[in-house]
Amino acid sequence: MSKVGLAVCYDTKNFGSQLQVLATVKKVEECGCEAEIIRYNKKITPTFIIQTIPRLFNVSFLKSKLSGSERDKKLKQKPELMIQVRKRNQRFDEFVKKYFSEYFSEVYNGWETLVKECATNYDEFLCGSDQLWLPNNLGSHFYTLEFAPDNKPKIAYATSFGVSQIPERQKKATTKYLNRFQWLSTRELAGQKIIQELTGKKASVVCDPTLLFDAKGWAQMLPERKVVEEPYAFCYFLGTNEEHRKAADEFKRKTGLKLVTCPYLDNFVETDQQFGDIQMFDMDAADFVNLIRHAEYILTDSFHGSVFSILHHKKFMTFNRFTAGTNSRNSRIDSLCTLLGLSERRFNGDVMDVEKDVDYLAVEEKLSKLRADSIEYLETALK
Repeated sequence: MSKVGLAVCYDTKNFGSQLQVLATVKKVEECGCEAEIIRYNKKITPTFIIQTIPRLFNVSFLKSKLSGSERDKKLKQKPELMIQVRKRNQRFDEFVKKYFSEYFSEVYNGWETLVKECATNYDEFLCGSDQLWLPNNLGSHFYTLEFAPDNKPKIAYATSFGVSQIPERQKKATTKYLNRFQWLSTRELAGQKIIQELTGKKASVVCDPTLLFDAKGWAQMLPERKVVEEPYAFCYFLGTNEEHRKAADEFKRKTGLKLVTCPYLDNFVETDQQFGDIQMFDMDAADFVNLIRHAEYILTDSFHGSVFSILHHKKFMTFNRFTAGTNSRNSRIDSLCTLLGLSERRFNGDVMDVEKDVDYLAVEEKLSKLRADSIEYLETALK
């Protein structure tokens, strides 16, 4: 049995990230391989310092770090909210322990140890999904599998750049790590174009790992239960756009449904203290899926919020979290809606459009084909 080392983002405080890791591990196992999540602990060494220096000049990377620091700073000024957020963070950690610990590798301390041990511990390597190839992440060298030996297969499954264009200053380094992969796939049409332009290779466009399983498959992994008993609309906003919240409030006024929210995940939005009737803190990724399963409607700016709405045949509306442009990170939702014929589920100013029926018969026809092609790609690459 082939042993596959997985470079996946399993410990981030994000429901979608944890769910796509769970799907990746389960599907690799179904392909007849042993899956192991590689745990890498960065160590301050001369090599690490040299690798990190370019990130200090990466504006996008610095902005993302400052954004997280600003959120934490504001939360610390509100102790009652900080307690609630810590409770949710604990639930994130408990999910990791429950679902991933059996797949954990030993902890590889430092780059040199990572390179040495992985050379003998694995038969092949797989870089997971999520926005692991964001230009912000280039300096980490981990999700690009640069630690993996040249003579062993390297597979990218649905790995996302998150943007539609690579900054000019990063194109050479991006081309170099892409050319080391024997198998390249991305979950976005924009990602396929980037790989074609930089390497001349035609990468496969495959579905996000969470879409490799249908609703029944997810019910086997995460049992169904009601998190909120009364009828509600689930408003899952990760961005800061105030207009999206106003649209949700308009929907509440017109329908009378209560709004369930999950505030302060990626950003601190001051008005979120008053937004929503039921604010969820004591929840994990399983609860996230169950909130979607039992919602009357879903309003979201989240990719995985949209994915699980589709899997469970819900009436949903997807808002653009990012401003349109070449550096926009809307490309994954653009591709999802284009591939499945769901462009009309994008918010265009009228929130009440969420009440329109979705032709899930046509969606399932497209999704079944995409799922089958994606599984075939993964099985072929792993074998």
